[in-house]
Amino acid sequence: MISSLFFVTRLTTAWLAAYLLLAITLHETFFAHSANTGGLFVLGAVVLYGVIVTGAFSHVRRVRLIAGDVNPASLSRRQRRQIEIPLEAGEAFDLVDAAIRELPGAHDIEAARDSLQVRARIKRFNPYPGDSAPWLGLSTLRTMRNQILMTVTPNGESGSVTLICEPERAAWTDWFFIDYGTNLENAEALGRAVARRVAERRRGEQAVARQTATEKELTVAKLSLLHAQVEPHFLYNTLASAQLLTRTDPARADEMLGNLITYLRYSLPRTEDALSTVGEELERARAYLDILKIRMGARLHLQIDVPEPLRAVLFPTMMLQTLVENAIKHGLEPQSGGGTVWILARSLDAAIAVTVADDGRGFSADGAGTGIGLRNVRERLRLAYGAAAGFSIVANFPAGVAATITVPNNTASGARHG
Repeated sequence: MISSLFFVTRLTTAWLAAYLLLAITLHETFFAHSANTGGLFVLGAVVLYGVIVTGAFSHVRRVRLIAGDVNPASLSRRQRRQIEIPLEAGEAFDLVDAAIRELPGAHDIEAARDSLQVRARIKRFNPYPGDSAPWLGLSTLRTMRNQILMTVTPNGESGSVTLICEPERAAWTDWFFIDYGTNLENAEALGRAVARRVAERRRGEQAVARQTATEKELTVAKLSLLHAQVEPHFLYNTLASAQLLTRTDPARADEMLGNLITYLRYSLPRTEDALSTVGEELERARAYLDILKIRMGARLHLQIDVPEPLRAVLFPTMMLQTLVENAIKHGLEPQSGGGTVWILARSLDAAIAVTVADDGRGFSADGAGTGIGLRNVRERLRLAYGAAAGFSIVANFPAGVAATITVPNNTASGARHG
């Protein structure tokens, strides 16, 4: 109540003082010898006072409707807001810039992303178009404009936004003019828009996080199933071959069973998605291929070139095995003459590249599989390493396919379970 009375008193005092000065000037200049002008000037003062009080009351009432409270800050034509946005300064700038552009009546927007500043003009809408109080400038509200200045100050991982909503007119005019709370309305609208956009962004991030977690859980479940199962046909064929060899070649039967034991030992499920090493994955793949060499005989050749220091590098489980199985099933087994499988590892700065290549049937349609294993490899790499890992598969020369997995060169001493 006191703020309202002070505001009305200040406004009426300013206008009546200006009117008194004008009346004295007019009287002394034009009506110095007239005795009947005093009453006319008094009548004018009364009318002006009524118009001022009526307009000021309308302003106070609308401010109360917008802000729910009346105080010197809310009654002011110039509004300042300080908003902390939990985003990097550039992202905070983009967010508030978009909010300003969506304000009704926004135009002449000048945005400078390098300096993190936005200037905009806002057409001022008269909430009471029937009001005809020319003394307060209300009849010109349709042509008058407000303006907004936004500045973002970087603050570590967040952005501190300063918003200034004010009329285009100079500050001294605040003694005489009102804006019916239009700048307060703009400031409140921007505050709500920023809060809504930040909330929407947080909901989007949470949805992505939930989706990523779900995808990771699904991939881990698939991997656990992959660990828990040994392909029935492979196991059956290996045991059948070993049984046959016990009668004809016991030494080779013993070798085959030893390789099967090694393969099964390295295929035991690990806890969740714990990383293996290149060496461990190589032992599993070698055991698998040694079994197939006994079964396929001279049709299968194996060449391994993995430097000893790289064997301690952390590597996702079963990925090398997936590439080796693809090379056998879709490259060499369908080919009557068999062929060669190469397993190579190379150090690339802060990464390691592991390649499985063959000289089999390549990308021919009748030699292609479903692609589920390779899709699983790509997805697991994305979830575990993000952009730090890569997977490529290309045609080998002169025949076959070469698949390469690239992962960060982290050794077992610096294990990271991604």
